[in-house]
Amino acid sequence: MFVDTAKIEVKAGHGGDGCSSLYKDRYSRYPVMNGGPGGNGGDVVIRANENIHTLLDFQYRRHFKADKGENGSSNNKNGKTGKNCVIEVPCGTVIKDFDTGRVLRDLTSSEESFIVVKGGHGGRGNACKKPATPGEPGEERLLSLELKLIADCGLLGFPNAGKSSLISFISKAKPKIAAYPFTTLEPVLGIVEYKDGRHFKIADIPGLIEGAHEGKGLGHKFLKHIDRTKVLVHIVDMAGVDTRDPVEDYKILNNELKQYGASAEKKPQILVANKMDLPEAEKNLKKFKEKIKRDIMPISAKTGEGTKELVDLIAKKLEEIG
Repeated sequence: MFVDTAKIEVKAGHGGDGCSSLYKDRYSRYPVMNGGPGGNGGDVVIRANENIHTLLDFQYRRHFKADKGENGSSNNKNGKTGKNCVIEVPCGTVIKDFDTGRVLRDLTSSEESFIVVKGGHGGRGNACKKPATPGEPGEERLLSLELKLIADCGLLGFPNAGKSSLISFISKAKPKIAAYPFTTLEPVLGIVEYKDGRHFKIADIPGLIEGAHEGKGLGHKFLKHIDRTKVLVHIVDMAGVDTRDPVEDYKILNNELKQYGASAEKKPQILVANKMDLPEAEKNLKKFKEKIKRDIMPISAKTGEGTKELVDLIAKKLEEIG
């Protein structure tokens, strides 16, 4: 199951108490203060891990707490620092303060980490000639986690346009494929290999509908996943299956990108005419070219026709962007 949002509670460790201790031997006239300080509480650290791809685990575990610092002891012994609590999340996770909505960190690289709440300081021991003090409490806060897929290329298109068929043909990803809308209900990430052993990541963004920018259909839940893509591949069902008009589909989806914002409509876009193996497609493609003055690449995700050329074009675009 792909889960891309979560709410968690994090709490850093309490600082250990400082020790109040007096030492006196038979040679000393007055007792000596020798209480050691308490250890600091552990921090809560969030770290990105490239081997994790969903926030599913946080549906079952939502409370995270670091260890308390140990108390100081006599003979000037310091208490041990509490162990940190390390939370691993997928690359591309945005960490926000739940109450204010403020973005705390956007973790895009593997092993990138930051301290989200700090442990409390350990209390002072009386060895410093001052009264011992208790440890300070650790910080705590509610967080919202939001995952935005990191992919070089994103596949866009209306439901049943053939995105799942294409990604399964050109990569090792195996999404569910069927001849009805909204087969794909969650993003699918695949690796496409091309010449000289090079590769790029491609994401199948679930089918959009008119009004997606307002949250209709799958709406914002999946539009956000195009934010990190470098190139968009806009797939049009040129056969007009489900009695759809390819020209209208093209205009509506591009308007949704514009209305969504985040400069989505300004991303480099490759226009693809899919289902060219069907007889209606050639006639529709001719009409499409008359109305939409843009380069368009005809392919068939079912037979593989034109898919190698498409992969080469995507790779070329990505290399130009750098």
